[in-house]
Amino acid sequence: MKRTNIYLDDEQTELLDRLARSQGISRAEMIRRLLDGALRNEVDDVAADLAAIDESFGVLASADWPERGTGDREAHLARMWEIGS
Repeated sequence: MKRTNIYLDDEQTELLDRLARSQGISRAEMIRRLLDGALRNEVDDVAADLAAIDESFGVLASADWPERGTGDREAHLARMWEIGS
């Protein structure tokens, strides 16, 4: 592994640190992971994300969902509260 120095502005540093903290890793590890993704063309691509959403739209419409009667949700929640008590 080689040491490299870079300059980040305050906002980049804050966002990078927040992301690293949320994943429980160091700033350096976060930079390595982001670079790995970018170098492998795995960078977030909004257009690709939107295309995936469009392609998946309506996929569950043909699923065989159980019928729900009036009060079924409330009865289920009441059972869950009893179990959790």
